[in-house]
Amino acid sequence: MSFLDYLMLGLYFFSMFVLGILAMKRTKTQSDYFLGGRSFGKLLQTFAAFGAGTGAHEPVLVGRAVWSSGLSGVWSAMQWLFVTPMYWITAVWYRRMRHLTLGDWFVERYESRALGAAFTVYALVFYMAFLSTMLTAIAKFAVPLLGVETIGGWPVSHVIVPILAITVIGYGVLGGLTAAYWTDLVQGLLIIVLSILLIPFGLWALSGAIGQQGASLMGGFETLHAQLPEDFFSLFGGPVSGEFPLLYIISFSLLSLVGVVVHPHFIATGGGSAKTEYEARFGLVVGNYLKRLCTIGWALTGLIALALLANNAEIAMDPDRAWGVAAREILGPLNMGLVGLMFACLLAAMMSSADAYMLVTSALVVRNVYAAYIDPQASEARYVWVGRLTGAVLVIGATVVSLQYTNVLDQFRMAIEIPILFAAPFWMGLFWRRVNTTAVWLTIAFSLLVFFVLPVGLPVGLPALRTHQQFQQSTVIETVITTRPATPADVAKHEAWTAARRNIMNLSDAKIRETKLKELGKEPPVAPLGDPMQVETSSGGRAIFWQGGIEPNNDPQVGTPAKKVLLSEVKDGDRLIRRERWEGEMKGNGQFNIDFLIYSFLGLDLSEANKAMLETLRLPTRLVLPFMVLIALSYVTPRNTTAALDRYYAKMKTPVAKDPVTDEHELKLSYANPTRFEHLRMFPGTDWEMLRPTLLDIVGVLVSALIAALIVLLLVWVSQIGAP
Repeated sequence: MSFLDYLMLGLYFFSMFVLGILAMKRTKTQSDYFLGGRSFGKLLQTFAAFGAGTGAHEPVLVGRAVWSSGLSGVWSAMQWLFVTPMYWITAVWYRRMRHLTLGDWFVERYESRALGAAFTVYALVFYMAFLSTMLTAIAKFAVPLLGVETIGGWPVSHVIVPILAITVIGYGVLGGLTAAYWTDLVQGLLIIVLSILLIPFGLWALSGAIGQQGASLMGGFETLHAQLPEDFFSLFGGPVSGEFPLLYIISFSLLSLVGVVVHPHFIATGGGSAKTEYEARFGLVVGNYLKRLCTIGWALTGLIALALLANNAEIAMDPDRAWGVAAREILGPLNMGLVGLMFACLLAAMMSSADAYMLVTSALVVRNVYAAYIDPQASEARYVWVGRLTGAVLVIGATVVSLQYTNVLDQFRMAIEIPILFAAPFWMGLFWRRVNTTAVWLTIAFSLLVFFVLPVGLPVGLPALRTHQQFQQSTVIETVITTRPATPADVAKHEAWTAARRNIMNLSDAKIRETKLKELGKEPPVAPLGDPMQVETSSGGRAIFWQGGIEPNNDPQVGTPAKKVLLSEVKDGDRLIRRERWEGEMKGNGQFNIDFLIYSFLGLDLSEANKAMLETLRLPTRLVLPFMVLIALSYVTPRNTTAALDRYYAKMKTPVAKDPVTDEHELKLSYANPTRFEHLRMFPGTDWEMLRPTLLDIVGVLVSALIAALIVLLLVWVSQIGAP
């Protein structure tokens, strides 16, 4: 990085602190600090939703996935696209709650302070895991730019991550949500720059030297298609690159829809801080569609990086570094401060999410723990300072978690399923009067035990499970050997793999060598450019009961040594399809998929299931079981009080007035007459409290769905520019 790059970073950090200090002067009350006085219009709500929903881990994840899978890797972030039309409806819920935190909602709906405190604990764990993913992504990006692996004897991550944490604490803790939204407006613009900055320079580099005669964007697109296999431009992948098939995308989208509603920051960025319901809707939907458009830029950048840098040993050893290496190699030689700008943009993607997470968690601790159990009579100033301290603790905790992990994708997977704990109680509590506090507590305990405790605890308490014959099942291994001409990217990838392996073998520590070789993977195919080359892809062989897979049991005490047995081998045009199965003594690794015992009990044979099917089969248990348990328990446990239920549902049916005084008056009318909006219910006289959709509801969802379809078409169109 040059002087101009560091200057650009310095200006970015300075501006964030200034905004924090300016906002601090306006922050007097909890509502000011945590929800900005509910004073935000469409512009700030849009960029708040955009910033909070766009984390630094996502460009890194997309870059990594596109590097490995081609264009279909875009679904590592784009799966949220199909959830977005529902935001037109959910934004109204958060605004009508009129709460500072989602913990407050659980307290009101279920008449339980303890549930508010439990939700606070969940939020702390969830955001420490989620924010740590972004901090790790930034560190991965920084290493190639700085050109060193250590600073002062410390790994770069151990220096960069604490500096980022201090910056977030600085402006977020000082100014609260107002500072966060102001900075999100600036940082949202930087995220857009991040998404497109590398594209023109990368295309010019592909078509010739940047700035040289003959270099053109269209020439770059044409070279891109000439460099990469056709399979890498398929939206859902093909026999070579398919890692995100349609079934998997649908499964993940449904899981995202159920879980996203209890992401704690949605009480603010999801609409709770907006002036009106319409501004809440507009900001949440438009902000998230801005993110989807940026995802197209991330995917195109990943393809360009793959075409230009397929022979880069650094990326071959760690694909998480694809963005950093691309910025260094494409923008660095220009010496225009663009590398520093790119770094600042990725920092903006992280910080615009971090500030929202920090403030929402602070509000939960203040409202649902400190005020509820410690000092309910504290001054507004005391509550604000407790919030500031909590925010700092959260960021520090995320920093500690980040320093323990090195793989962005593993951290993301760890965080994404945690919302299962509170999703069913939230959805059912919104619409069904019968669901009650006792049933909710038992359902949370069930989900915690089945999905988080037992999968880890059972193999520890019963190590014999790992070698038990019943749990050694795996899917059939299908290997497809395709013959096609070698592309420049194929040749370059093999060169990169060879160089990376050479570097690893020169390491003195045998344990580190073994780990790095495992991460590097098997040798890619190679042939002279244009000559026939055999590309071998394998699917299947996945353990059914073990998250970490299965492997041959090398214990000399076992009976039959494990081996692969050929089932069939078929020639299909230029493809040879071979099917094999593991037989013999095996050993399971990682967590135990306890929920798959249901499929075993039902007698389902999963040996023919592919990766997409196994991932899909994780869906029914995580989505359906908590709802089934909650509904069943609600019928045999006592209801909540009628007065509390009437008051809650009357409030949720009362539209938000723009003027706070008028809004308060409307609420009093609803509380005095809980049946005021009975004529709007879909099922009047029952326990189901769904309202009939309005014309604005229907039109908004349909238009949002149309925009989602247009974004997919835009992605396909961009991927085909320059195709022969």
